Amino acid sequence: MQAFANLEAIGNESCVVGESPLWSESQLSWFWVDIPQKRIWKYDTSTQQSRYWNTSEMVANIAFSAQGDLIAGMETGLYRLSLNAEIHAVETLLVALPEAQPGLRFNDGRCDRQGRYWSGTMWMDMAAARNIGKLYRYTSHDGLSAPVIDGLLTQNGLAWSPDGRTMYLSDSHPHSQLIWAFDYDTDSGTPSRQRLFADMKELPGRPDGAAVDTDGCYWICANDGGAVLRFTPQGIVDRQIALPMKKPAMCSFGGPNYEWMLVTSINPTPGQNDEWAGKTILLKPGAQGIAETDFQF
Repeated sequence: MQAFANLEAIGNESCVVGESPLWSESQLSWFWVDIPQKRIWKYDTSTQQSRYWNTSEMVANIAFSAQGDLIAGMETGLYRLSLNAEIHAVETLLVALPEAQPGLRFNDGRCDRQGRYWSGTMWMDMAAARNIGKLYRYTSHDGLSAPVIDGLLTQNGLAWSPDGRTMYLSDSHPHSQLIWAFDYDTDSGTPSRQRLFADMKELPGRPDGAAVDTDGCYWICANDGGAVLRFTPQGIVDRQIALPMKKPAMCSFGGPNYEWMLVTSINPTPGQNDEWAGKTILLKPGAQGIAETDFQF
């Protein structure tokens, strides 16, 4: 396994569940969330300072909008978030989650290459192994779709190929640990021909959050495996980068020329003496990423 290069931790904070990292080229800043802490973090690379905003409920994923604010998957629905206030994000409900109930929330989410927002749900008590997770598509014009995929335990790993014609999705639950690929109709936003892309039960870690590089390779955090893995478009692992934390959660490209990767992580036992658990780190993976597409309100 290849050791990491040019790695650095950003900020002194430790997240409980760090997720959904995003690079803002206009602000020269990284954003990510801490789900249980109900926080959105920002790290300004020009000042090397970090700060956060609180939210009223758990925010699991965020994407930038073309209007300068965020769209977010939370506990009870999809929200529009403004970070103009000093302490608390200003929240506007866009659409309620149809099956919203205590114990259920949105999990992984992002925009496709055309700017449609996708997010999936999960039952938070993973020990219960309830396969009630669903994947939804949202646009301002059409609203929230009917479930596009259902029967998921822990929805994760959403990503699109550089041309947008292949969609990736994972289920990171220990009972699944599968990654699928789909053909993707970029005009209608419809996935089809679901097929197994990779079974990570034979690899280190569980398939968590993901990113795609300019070569069309799919990078995924190996949660519990202390690594990020790169799969070729054919589903072959051609690179493994060791990380100093056991539970990396999601990776994202950004920085100058999108040659840096930010990796968030999970601290399952806050207060324990684990230097890297929950840290957010930057490294150079030796590949170039692709800018995320903004959502259009």
